[in-house]
This record gives sequence, structure tokens and C-alpha cells, in this order.
Amino acid sequence: MTGLVAAERGIGEFAVVDALPEAVVVVFAAVTHLADPWLLFAMLAVGYWFASEGVAGSPRRAGATAIAAVTCAYAATALGKAWFAAPRPPGAMPPADVPTWLPALLSGWYEAQVLSDGFGFPSGHATGGAAAYLALALLYDRLWTDRARYLAAGAVAVAVAASRVVIEVHYLVDVLAGLLVGAGTVAVALRLAGDPRVRGSPGTDAAAGPTADLNPAPAFALAAVVSAGALAVAVAGGHTGEVVEAGIGIAAGAGGAIGWRFVDGEEPSVPPRVAVPALAVTGGLWVGAYALAGTLPVTLVATTAAVVAVVALPALSGRIERSLAE
Repeated sequence: MTGLVAAERGIGEFAVVDALPEAVVVVFAAVTHLADPWLLFAMLAVGYWFASEGVAGSPRRAGATAIAAVTCAYAATALGKAWFAAPRPPGAMPPADVPTWLPALLSGWYEAQVLSDGFGFPSGHATGGAAAYLALALLYDRLWTDRARYLAAGAVAVAVAASRVVIEVHYLVDVLAGLLVGAGTVAVALRLAGDPRVRGSPGTDAAAGPTADLNPAPAFALAAVVSAGALAVAVAGGHTGEVVEAGIGIAAGAGGAIGWRFVDGEEPSVPPRVAVPALAVTGGLWVGAYALAGTLPVTLVATTAAVVAVVALPALSGRIERSLAE
């Protein structure tokens, strides 16, 4: 669907960015890590495994729903990028303009941040950041005050979106669209999961709060369906990179739905002696999924296995702990 979003869609934002001191740009290159997919999913997994009733009435349901919402957000991003096929700004292309004062150790890191390939609309970092931090603010509803959570979530999401423009890997319209898509997919995911605040209906357990009856399975299923649509569009357009991203989205959505079938939602937090090796294993599978992106079937199997393990772990941790004790 090339041409639906203009290739040159800037409104003068890079003239402002070019006037910024180099040190400011370097700082924003670091800020952009706050919405790296690996960091978001690691943070969501740790929250899902360890959260107590002090942060959510039903912490396992809240955590799994947050993971499902962000999976939906990435599925929507994959569909948007494949559908619009809008290129990134010229500044995202090599060579990188690396500040001469940066130590050699940081030069490679900086170059990796300011160079990016693939399509640019909507911004995946802006979408994922908005979805993850908004979902956490909504679902971990006993942490801090509502105002503090929403302000923190908004500040981080906006900072990440701004960082993508400052390092010139996205136009302003890309990140604005990403913020809207991220917030919108969270609203849809929470409605599918049964959040009474989105549905406008009272919950069945007022004492437990809005997370008491959440069921993330429909949101995981939606992520798989949207990713399947993205896959069809990417294949039709010959967009190889988006084919991989869409395939990972299908596997993540299916893996989440499968993993939740093992969970009843009332499990205690996962013991650290189980969680630490589990995080290493699932992280290794996730890294392998991207490293073997040229072999799509292997990528899909690795992603599915990683997400099933992450979501099912609270239900399986007792068994694993007994095995470790033997």
C-alpha cells in the first residue's frame, strides 16, 4: 500500500533537532532504550512473575494482560508498517554522524542507535513504549496513586517518542501515530480481557479491584489474528523484514494464549530460584528467534516456546521447585 503515507512527511522537525547540542542527542539515544522490545518484555515478564497483591488485586491476571496488550501493540505496528511501507528519514541511513568526543567504546553503540532500516510508520518504539507503560499504569492499580502512575507512564512514553525524532530515525508524525496506536491497542486489549473500567460495567469483586476477572486469552488471540493480517500484507508486498516481525507476532499471540491455559490466575509469585534460570532460558530463546530470523520456522517455534514458558511459569513453578530440590 505504498503511497498512502508520504515518503517525505516532515514538518521541519529536523531543523530543530540539528540545532541541539550533540550531548543532548547522545542522551536521547540512551533514552530510546526505555522502549526496546527486549527491555519491555523482560520488564513485563518480571512484573508478571513477581508482582504481589500490593500492586494489583490479581497480579497474575494483571501481568498477563499487560503482556497481551503489548503483544497486540506490536502486531498493530507490524500491520501498519507493512501496509503503509513508508520509509524512514534520510538521517536513519548510513553513514552515522558520530560525535568525535565520544569514547571509542560508545561510538559503536551510538551508531547502532542512530542508524535503522525497515519502514518508519508508525514508530515501533513509540507504540511499544506507550502500550507498555500505559498498561502497567492501568493494571498495577495499587502501586502509588493514579495520578503518579499516569504521569510517570506518560512522561516515559513521550520521552521515548521524542528520542526517536531527536536521533532522526522517525518523523514526528511517525511517533505521534505510534503513541495513538499504543494507547488504542491497550484500550482494545483491556476491553477484550474484561476490564470493567473499559467496559463501563461493575466488576464482580470490588475488593479485588478491576483486575479480579481479567482473562488475557482473547487479547493474545487478537494479536495473533492481527499479525496474520500483517503477514499477508507483507508477503503480498514482498517486505521480508515485516514477514519476520509478523510471524513473531503470530507466535507470540498463540504462545500467550496457550500458556494462559495452564494458569488459573490465582498463583503466588514465582520463587527467584525458579525465575532467574527461567528468564535466562526464555531470553535465550527470544534472542535465538531474532538471530535465526532467516529461518522462519525455527524463529516461530522459538518464539512460541519462549512465550508459553513465560506465561505458564507461575503455574509450573511449584513443580520446577520440587524438581530442583530433588
